[in-house]
Amino acid sequence: MGVSVATNSGSRRRGRGRRANLRPMSEINVTPFVDVILCLLIIFMVSAPLMTVGVPIDLPDTSAEALPSDDEEPLTVTLTPEGEVLIQTTPVPESDLITRLQAIAAERDTTRIFLRADGAIAYNDVMRIMGALNAGGFREIGLVTDSGGPRLDGSGE
Repeated sequence: MGVSVATNSGSRRRGRGRRANLRPMSEINVTPFVDVILCLLIIFMVSAPLMTVGVPIDLPDTSAEALPSDDEEPLTVTLTPEGEVLIQTTPVPESDLITRLQAIAAERDTTRIFLRADGAIAYNDVMRIMGALNAGGFREIGLVTDSGGPRLDGSGE
């Protein structure tokens, strides 16, 4: 930020020259600061939704409530329609899944993990992956679904 200079046009003294008429202004111009902050706010608002895990799967719909979130970044395992297993966005062979999960569990404070599985995946395959998550050291497994699905009482279709 620069310092503005105000002139004192009321009284001019001879002999001191032009510097006697100039004194520093003590006011700060906050308009450029506000402009920068608003631009940053817009950038973060646009980019925040893009930072989520982006593996395209068709999640099943349900009427269940969302789980409360922790301070740690949530760990997500995804089972794609092709049967591929991903930890966050990294593909992992099923044979290495338990050892990788054990290494991750040793570094984390919580044993919560989220499982995202395509709705077309067989129940047996989802349960096999849940067993691997449990064997890998994660005891709190949350199943990720899309909200707004049908209810058993038939009221939320």
